[in-house]
Amino acid sequence: MRLDVLTQVPHAFGWLTEQKPVATVLGTELELRLFNYRDTTPLRAGQVDDSPYGGGAGMVLRVDVVSAALDAIYGDTRPARVIALTPQGRQLDQALVEELSLEPDIAVLSSRFEGFDARIVDYLCTDSISIGPYVLSGGELPAMVLVDAIARRLPGALADGSGENESFSAALDGGIEYPHYTRPSEFNGWEVPEVLLSGNHANIDSWRSEQSRLRSPA
Repeated sequence: MRLDVLTQVPHAFGWLTEQKPVATVLGTELELRLFNYRDTTPLRAGQVDDSPYGGGAGMVLRVDVVSAALDAIYGDTRPARVIALTPQGRQLDQALVEELSLEPDIAVLSSRFEGFDARIVDYLCTDSISIGPYVLSGGELPAMVLVDAIARRLPGALADGSGENESFSAALDGGIEYPHYTRPSEFNGWEVPEVLLSGNHANIDSWRSEQSRLRSPA
């Protein structure tokens, strides 16, 4: 899989590439490429954003800058999924992560401060995704969340195979993951549910399914 991130601060992703699961699949199952809008901007002095029409605080990433970056990277053959990271986008959930992890190529657009000229999302992107209904200083953190979530679904991302087998089945059905426990089995009088110590995997699966259902929104 090839995952391209367009950003104004590509160095922000340095730590991510050194950590599992991303580091585990880099160069094998995942090709992660980082592109700086400033390298291809048609404007002078590396300008990539501008003040918004109609006034207001902050700066807006320009549509001509993003178009030039996409043209320079892809020419006439862009990925089937070009994703803008914006609070107004579709909420990221595990079902969407699963869907994206099957794509051969994805381009992810991030921005700083006030975000995108709306024409970027309307005309240059196929999707817009949000990691939550709140505002950050830029799209780099959402981009890292998306990269990490996709990377852990790729073969070999996690040495024990848990990336493919962990309790995402509940999340895929819109549910919340069941509670986990580990040693010691009792601490300060707080005990692990007996069913988890029973060795009866059918009962354990049933308990986990019920706990997921109880935790999930109605």
